[in-house]
Amino acid sequence: MQTNNFFITLLCLAASLTIPDARAEQSKPLKVCAAEDEMPYSNKAGEGFENKLAELVGKALGRKVEYLYWSDPRYYLRDTLDKGLCDVVMGVDKGDPRVLTTQSYYRSGYVFISRESDDLDLLNWDSEVLRKAQRIAFIPGTPAEVMMRAIGRYNDMFNYSQELVGFKSRRNQYIKYESSKLVSEVSSGHAQIAALWGPSAARYVKASTTPLVMTLIPDDNVRADGQKVDLHFSTAMGVRKNDPTLLAQLNKLIEDKRDEITELLEEEGIPLVDEADTPDKS
Repeated sequence: MQTNNFFITLLCLAASLTIPDARAEQSKPLKVCAAEDEMPYSNKAGEGFENKLAELVGKALGRKVEYLYWSDPRYYLRDTLDKGLCDVVMGVDKGDPRVLTTQSYYRSGYVFISRESDDLDLLNWDSEVLRKAQRIAFIPGTPAEVMMRAIGRYNDMFNYSQELVGFKSRRNQYIKYESSKLVSEVSSGHAQIAALWGPSAARYVKASTTPLVMTLIPDDNVRADGQKVDLHFSTAMGVRKNDPTLLAQLNKLIEDKRDEITELLEEEGIPLVDEADTPDKS
């Protein structure tokens, strides 16, 4: 009997050494890579919708959220997540090759923004009003710029786009275009139309004292050379490539909390696209 008790004790000891203690795991903070001032996504005050998403994730995992903030988006993965300084990043493109990405938690697209009172016939990039508008606000380096070139409006809008950031040189520095400013260009009447990434603009469209219309641009656009230009994108969370355990936890969380996540995004005013028929490119 004593021998049996001895072996039982050894088995229990071995189990305690090999099975992770869930409570110990939950006691570890969830370290989130986040922008210190990239609204409406996140800021140090926790006012962004990605801050809210991170808090939802932390609560669901039973882990306190701690932030590691970055200021320059060009190198943030290399200097934060890759160095093990944080565990997860919100808002990466699904299939981003630099990280392991979860299933997407939303899909959205670029939008046209105009004043409600103007009642513009804005359906797509072939809309005649785009060829006649005096000023169209857009962010260089985005699919909107590609389409501005395709319709022959890039060159005559170049000086205006530079004006939006004070004619700063882009060489070796991060030039920040504030979506809030571009939306205000439309609400003030300084620009007739803005073409922006919907999630970056939705909060400011919703808050505008001048009623604005946000029109989702169809995802059937082509460049001047006939190549397709994607304007709808799926957004996911990213973890290090050596952390499949956290990836699996986040994928389950996205499934379990899908309704809560969607409610958070709809409250932000983000235009959501059904991705049931979207090919998985990850």
